[in-house]
Formats: sequence, structure tokens, C-alpha cells
Amino acid sequence: MQKECATEASFQLIKTKALKKTSITHAVFNNTIIFKPKTASVRVLQLIDSLHAGGAERVAVNYANALSQHLEYSYLCATRAEGLLKDSLFKNVHYLFLNKKRTLDFRAIKKLNRFVKANNIDVIHAHSTSYFFATLIKLLNPKLILIWHDHYGNSEFLEERSTLVLKNCAKLFNHVFTVNLNLKHWVETKLQVQSVSYLPNFAVTDSIKPQTKLKGEEDKRIVCLANLRPQKDHINLLKAFKTVLEVYPDWTLHLVGKDFNDAYASEVRTYIIQNNLKNHVFIYGSCPDVSCILNSCAIGVLSSKSEGLPLALLEYGLAGLAVITTNVGDCNQVISTKNEGLLIEPENDAVLAQALITYISNAPLRLQVAENLKTKVVDLFSESHIIKSLIAIYTQYYK
Repeated sequence: MQKECATEASFQLIKTKALKKTSITHAVFNNTIIFKPKTASVRVLQLIDSLHAGGAERVAVNYANALSQHLEYSYLCATRAEGLLKDSLFKNVHYLFLNKKRTLDFRAIKKLNRFVKANNIDVIHAHSTSYFFATLIKLLNPKLILIWHDHYGNSEFLEERSTLVLKNCAKLFNHVFTVNLNLKHWVETKLQVQSVSYLPNFAVTDSIKPQTKLKGEEDKRIVCLANLRPQKDHINLLKAFKTVLEVYPDWTLHLVGKDFNDAYASEVRTYIIQNNLKNHVFIYGSCPDVSCILNSCAIGVLSSKSEGLPLALLEYGLAGLAVITTNVGDCNQVISTKNEGLLIEPENDAVLAQALITYISNAPLRLQVAENLKTKVVDLFSESHIIKSLIAIYTQYYK
């Protein structure tokens, strides 16, 4: 609560300072003068806290890359930290890193504000928690179009979500995108934002060369692409896989995602050790070559307690994996029938174990559902379809 009150005070302080803003015609970055270019089409800046390999971060990078193929200019700004995804940015995406050190970092605010002015940015598309920083820039540039993209992963537990600062910032949002329908309803009712739309994620195949050497046998690997967070419920997956090993001891489980080296990560590692799974379960942390990793696996699984519309499911489908996921968030929009994968209840390791055994024991079935899901992902969650909807929203507000 103290942190929220401090942030609220910061919001009011910036709002006051915005009244004293001045305009500039150029800015200097890396000792290079950048003059205001003439606006040829809508100019959109994707704003994200970091470029670590998380779901929201991957979406921001995917959008920046895709828009660079459809618009004359595309921009991305990482506010707090860089990461593995920086190498995934296309060369024609204009990139800025702020190295923000605190919630109210005036140096970072000034740097981004100058960049926005120098490049005639029309739209800031703020992902996840970067909405606060984007709101500060909107206060300094009232004509700026501000779009917030809500990637909130705990959509099953929205009653626990804090809204004190978010409600103030929401007053300046021109539009909100949500990653599932539960979030859309929550934004409309709790934040009282009028212009809200559900925008599914889309997956792309990265071009990163193979770097990660997976253990285990070819065609006998199960992968879980998820950061080590409690909502992903890796413990439930480990319990299920322990049961699977009693029948199929030659299969292996591969956990790919950011390791925060916190209490939850320690719990996952302790379970692996105490249950003698060290030779069967492998933790890789964040990896840049996700597509190569997925192409080396047979089954993709998510055992989450809560989700939005996880990008991992789409990436599994695009890679041609048989998929098992818990029925949370909008996972049922991707896996809607048994012909596309297995949708199971969360926090039930026995059901998850049986689902894994179903695919392990029946290779033809595994291959067929993988092909069906790939077709669906390509048809319904394609880059071209989603980007067309995205640009339509941008231009709706762009005059």
C-alpha cells in the first residue's frame, strides 16, 4: 500500500510538471542528432519493461517486428532491462533502451520524451506494467495516443488485483487490448474503460540458430515453455511426470523459461532432487533458440493455475507438437476439441499424468493432433490476421 501511495504521488507530480513542458525539434542519442522526420504513416512505439524471454515481452517484440513490415517506421523501447529477446528484433525496428532505475526516474522520462518528439511518435502501445511510464509520457504529450495491452496472467484471480494507480492511469488510455475475455470484462467494469477489445496473441518462428543442446532421446522429449513462476505450477507437472516415468522411464521433461532464483525456483529444484528426477528433468532457464528447442520435442505441456492466452500454446502448435494444457484463461480458444490437443483441469497431477501417457503410448494419435493444431494456429492465429486488426485500431485514433 505504501508503494502504491508513493506511485500515486509520483503520478500527480508528473501531471503538474507536464504543464511546464517545452517542445523540441531534435534530440541527441549516442552523439547523433536526430531531426523530426515527416510523418508518412502512423508511428507506433511498443513499450515494455524488459526484453527477458517472457510472454508479454515476446508479444511486444513480435508486434514491433511485424509492424516494421507493414508501416514505414516501427519502434520498441525497453524501459528497465534488456535481455535475450533483443537479438530477435529486426534490424529495421528502431530501438531505445532507457535503463530505468526507479519508478519515477526523471532521466529516463526525459530520454523517452525526447525520443517520442524527435521521431514523431503517434502511438505508444504499452505492454503490462509499463502503462504507468507511458502515462507519464502521455501527460507530457497530450495528443499522443496511448494504448494499454493487458497481459495479466493471473486472470483466474482478478479479485486480488490492485487497481489504485491503474484506475488513475486508465483515464488517459485511448484503448485497451486484453489477452482474454475475462480480462476484457474486468477492464470494462473495474476500470470503466469504454474502448476495449480482445486481441489474441500470434506466434512466429524465430530465426535464431541452434544454441541449446537438449538432453534425452529424440522423439521422447516433453517441453514446458514457462517462466518459473508459481502460477505455472511446475510442481503439479513434476508430480505427473514422476507417475509417467513408472511406465515410460526413457522419456524426459525439459523446462524452458526464466529462472528467478527465488523461493519458487528453489522449491522446483528441491522436488526434482528429493524425487530422484535429476536424470529425467532438466532446467535450461531462458533460451534464445525457442523454435529450435520446440522442434526437438514431441509433446508441449502447460500445467498452469492461471493464464491469459499463452503464447507458448501457439508456439507449440506452430512447431507441430502434440499439446496438453490446463483449462484456464483462454486456453480453450486454442485447444477447443480433442482433435487439437488435450484440455485438462488444473492442479490435478493424476489427470495430467494420464494425458501424457495417452500421447506417449500412441504416436499416430500424437502426430495427427499435432498436425490439426498446427493448421488451426496458422489459420486463426496468424501474424497477418492479428496485425491487420492491430493497425485498424491504431488508425481509428490516428488523425
